[in-house]
This record gives sequence, structure tokens and C-alpha cells, in this order.
Amino acid sequence: MARIDQTVIEEIKLRANIEDVISSYVQLKRAGSNYQGLCPFHSEKSPSFTVFPGTSSFYCFGCGAGGDVIHFIRRAENMDYPSAIEFLAKRVGVPITMDKREQDENARRERVLAMNKEAARFFHQKLFAPEGAEGLRYLTEVRRLPMPLIRHFGLGFAPNEFGALTNHLRKKGYTDSEMSSAFLCGISQKTGKPYDYFRNRVIFPIIDVRGDVVAFGGRVMDDSKPKYLNSSDTPAFKKSRNLFALNFARKSETETMILCEGYMDVIALHGAGFSNAVATLGTAITSEQARIFSRYAKKVVICYDADEAGQRAASKAFALLGEVGVECRILKVEDAKDPDEYIRKFGAPAFKNLLERSRSEFDFKLDKIIRDNPIVTPDGKIKALEESVRLIASFPSAAAREIYLHRIAELLNVTPDSIRRDVEKLLRNRDKKEKREEAKQMIRQSEGYGDRINPDYVKNTVAASEEETILVIMLLHPEIWTELQKSGETLTVDDFFTAFGKKVFESLEPNLSDPLFEPGMLGEVLSVEEMDRVASIRRSRSLLQQNTITVLRDSIDRLREATTRREMSIEDILNKKRQKNGN
Repeated sequence: MARIDQTVIEEIKLRANIEDVISSYVQLKRAGSNYQGLCPFHSEKSPSFTVFPGTSSFYCFGCGAGGDVIHFIRRAENMDYPSAIEFLAKRVGVPITMDKREQDENARRERVLAMNKEAARFFHQKLFAPEGAEGLRYLTEVRRLPMPLIRHFGLGFAPNEFGALTNHLRKKGYTDSEMSSAFLCGISQKTGKPYDYFRNRVIFPIIDVRGDVVAFGGRVMDDSKPKYLNSSDTPAFKKSRNLFALNFARKSETETMILCEGYMDVIALHGAGFSNAVATLGTAITSEQARIFSRYAKKVVICYDADEAGQRAASKAFALLGEVGVECRILKVEDAKDPDEYIRKFGAPAFKNLLERSRSEFDFKLDKIIRDNPIVTPDGKIKALEESVRLIASFPSAAAREIYLHRIAELLNVTPDSIRRDVEKLLRNRDKKEKREEAKQMIRQSEGYGDRINPDYVKNTVAASEEETILVIMLLHPEIWTELQKSGETLTVDDFFTAFGKKVFESLEPNLSDPLFEPGMLGEVLSVEEMDRVASIRRSRSLLQQNTITVLRDSIDRLREATTRREMSIEDILNKKRQKNGN
């Protein structure tokens, strides 16, 4: 099953201490012999994420995510199983060998990276060629970028031709298919010939933290649409997991990063000495990008446009960054449309003062409440109070809530006690509602409703429950499974009722004879969500009962009985009961 030698995987896991690895993503605190922290995979206020050094595993009692250090990296870095192993291997310095398929995949990625590097050279050279004159004028005269800054970011220009880049890359030995997979060219449906995606555009290379050119962004020189064109996902690039200029920003000597909307804002800020500025890649911030911020910064200052779209994006950034424990503030650019224009008009010192006056999430949202509700009228004041109470209640800190309610009381000329009572009432009602929902969810989960991983559970809960017991015994005590086989008894995939149970059994059973087998190897076949379910089943079942060959035999019998009963018609069941009663 595993294409990387299991002894190598064990060596990687031995060196990749799970507490050390996870602590680079999660702030862990000692809890007896274990460690606890806020789960990085779902939003929570009280820590339910636990690392168990004794078993080199983790488990979240809130969302059910769990497994070994490889599975953690799969989730945290959004990687498949082989990539997570390779990631950890590089971290701990263990050389690994790959089979042909993995070698092919790795070769494709390396090929794309080499092609991107050649394309970046091509674009950069064209910026200083006659056909790049318009692009160079735009950067130096319109945007007023100095030449060292242009070279620092490796900016370039894509000529206004359909085959400029593709012809160049063909000469370098790259095929049309390779260029298409790297989002450097499209293939015409009419002629079947390639054409350059980036044409008549200033080019912004996107470079990852390892220094590889992974993608490109391009700003058009005329009125063509879209104004900005960005690479789609490729074998070497995932838009949701990269940030423009992070390769520079991560080296800045500060624990704060500035989150901008566009490439030019970032470049202008770097040129003015703010080398901690980054931007998302043509999309709103994602949860993966929020986790990246948590690795490199303790505080993020959002520097978005003041229009409605910018405000919506800022609200999302506050939410996602807050979930990963990053302090978040927002900067209001005054008397300029963006940071680039502000710095050109007022200079870097003025922008530094602006950063120091950045506002908290509370101020940002309170401003919107006051802006949207005319507090000079009774109705507007009541509406503003209602929204303010909801805003105060959203903060987990009681001290913060107390400070904020006094501010609102003063602003709206009401007593702090009246606001406090409304906030406490809202919190009580919310707590009751959450507990009711939690109880309902537990009931639904226990009955299998809404189960995306094992939707067959609800169709036959007895069979599905016995399947889980059998699988846990096989996972935790393969010697019991061996003992069962030696006795001549059998269990096949056809005995299982659920598709999930069948999949896990088929992945597990052939490997139990391998003395080096361990449950994490199932990650080669199972998805991240399926591995989480396996971890959840292992934990719950191993704590509930003994694991003996008698338990295994009983579960097999009950599974077969439950499955058979399910397949029998009502008449068959009645006949069986009559026979049993001697009628």
C-alpha cells in the first residue's frame, strides 16, 4: 500500500517530534502529561485540541480531527499523504525515495517551476526591450517606481502578441501541454494551437518562501478585461495557499504584517521601507492564508479600500485571522484612494503614523453601525443599540465587553447598566441555543444523520456500529485478527454493510501481516476527513470496551446478523419468528 518504505516513514516520524511540529502552528500549553491548545482546524474559544506525546498523536474533541504527525501536516498544509511525508522529511533531514508515479508528479512540478523561471526571465527582459516601452513607462512614470525596486520584484512585461512566450518556451524544449498546465498558454478550440494567456500586461512574478517562481499576475495596459489576470492553480501553485511578497515579508524584523489588496500597494510599501506588506492573489483571504499569517506574524494590519467590497473583505479577514489567534487591526487611508497614492502624496513617515492609528475590529464595526443607522432619530438609535449589543457579545473577553459597553453608552447617551443587561441576556440566550444545538447534533451524529463520511450509517446503525468495533480491534490489536485467521474463521469485505467500512477494511486487512504497519499508513488511501473519522472511532471504541478475540467474534456475528436481517423481507422475518416460537 505505502509507496515510501515504511522504515523511512517511521524514521521521519521518530525525528519529527509531534509537539515540536504542532507547536509551530498552535500555541500549546502543558496539561498533565499532554498538551492543549486552540484547534487550528475550526473556530473555538476554549481549547479542545490535545496532543498526546505518549502515542505521538493529536485529537480535537471539538471537531474530531485526529491522527499522527503526518496527518496533522496533511490538514495544516492541505497536502496529500506523500507530499506531507516529503514535507516532514525535508524538515527533519531524512532522504526519501519515491515510486515512479510520485517521481512523475514531482518531475511535473519541477518542470513547471523551471518553466516559470524561464518565463519570468523572458518577461523581465521584454520590459526593457522596445516592445516593453509602454509597460516600463507605466511603472516608472505613472507608478513612479525606481529601477532598483522594479528589479527587486523581478517585474516584467508580456508583449501584445499571441505567441511571444509560447514560441520562446518551445525553443527551450517545453511542450504546449506543459505550458497549458502551468497556465502560461491556452489552446485554441478552433485551431488547436497555443496562445499566450498574458498579453500586453505588466507582469508580477509570484515567488514562494523557497524562492521559486510559482505563478504570475498581470495588469493590462488598455481597457481589456480582466484588468488583472492571475494564474490559476497548477501542479506547482495553489492560489489559496500563497501570498504575494511573503518571500520578502517573512524576513522583516517585525511581528506585524500589512495585508493589502493589490500588487502595486505591496510594492509601493516595500519601496517606502515597509517590507512586511503582502497581498492575497486576486481573491479574498482564505483560511489557509490565515494560517500562514499565524506562522509569521502576531498582528496583521488590514489595508483595504474603503468601498463596500473592501469592507466585506476586511470583515472576512477579521473573522479568519481571529480564528487562528492573530490580532487584527484595520487602517483607514485618508485623502488618498490607496496606500500607493498616500505614500506618493504624504511620504513614508506619514504612512507610519497612519499605521500607528490603525483601528481595532470593534472600532471598525462600530463605525459601520453608526454609519448605517441615523442615531439622531429614536428608531435609528434603537437599531444602533441592538446591533452594538450583538457586537459587544461577540467578544469572548468579559473585560473587553465591559470597556466597549461603556464606550457605546457614552456615544449613544444611555446607561451602561442597560446595555450590560441586554448583553448578558443575549449571551444567556446564545448559550442555551448553543447547548440545544449541541445536544441535537450529538443525537444526529449518534444516529448517523447528516454523516457525509459514512452516509450508510443511518441505514443500519447496528451493523455500522459493529463494523467500527471490528475495525478498531484490527487497527489497535492486529494480533487478535491474526489469531482469528489461524482459527479458520474468516471475514470478508462482503460482510460489511457501509461503503466506508468496506473501504477501510479493504485498505487495512492486506497490511495487518506487515510488522511495520501502523494506522497512519491508511492515509495513502483515505482522505483527510476519512482519516479523522478513523481517529475518532479509534478513540471512542478503545475507551468503551475490552478488545479480545471474543469481542471480535461477537461483533462479527452481530454484524452478519444485522446485515442479514436488513436484507430479509418482512415476511421472512415473521416466518423466522414463528419458527423460533414453535408456531
